[in-house]
Amino acid sequence: MTHGFIQSGNRPPGASRVLLALCLLALIGVAAGRVEAQTSEGLRVVPLVRAGDEQVLVSFTLNDGFTEEVRAAIQSGLKTTFTYAAELRLDVPGWVDRTMATASATTSVEFDNLTRRYTLSRSIDGKVVDTRITEDERVVRFWLTDLRHLPLFRTYMLENNREYYVSVRATARPSNGSILWPFSSGTSATAKFTFLK
Repeated sequence: MTHGFIQSGNRPPGASRVLLALCLLALIGVAAGRVEAQTSEGLRVVPLVRAGDEQVLVSFTLNDGFTEEVRAAIQSGLKTTFTYAAELRLDVPGWVDRTMATASATTSVEFDNLTRRYTLSRSIDGKVVDTRITEDERVVRFWLTDLRHLPLFRTYMLENNREYYVSVRATARPSNGSILWPFSSGTSATAKFTFLK
């Protein structure tokens, strides 16, 4: 009697149940690993399409970016820069996704030990779009790790009712070129959206 399981070949009784249990455990382990890989480093990407403005605005939040290593580098006077490299891609089911455009946003901070002030700068594709000076470290943390509604892409290249996604890779370096984060290759995240005119 098989008790609902099909015996095949010369497997001993109960072997199918053991094999099924092992397969289920392996699938659970793979699923858990995927979730951890997506969320452990804390980068969140939110695209917002404004058809009237003909822009794709992108926001980034890097929850784990302002580490003690980053803070120590800033306090030492090193110019510290966070770079967010973004790609806009067309989702092509069953085929290679097509890259429609790329953009880069950088935020930097430099601390002056004499004045105890931070000089902040933000650039998009190498062009400075904002600068400011502050004495508040909380402002510095927000400046480096929370970027809102950056106009990175234009909508003229997008097709109506198609699926797209924005992929962002974040890295941090002081001006001497050494890598700050313990995960030296940086962190990345992706967010999908449907373009509707």
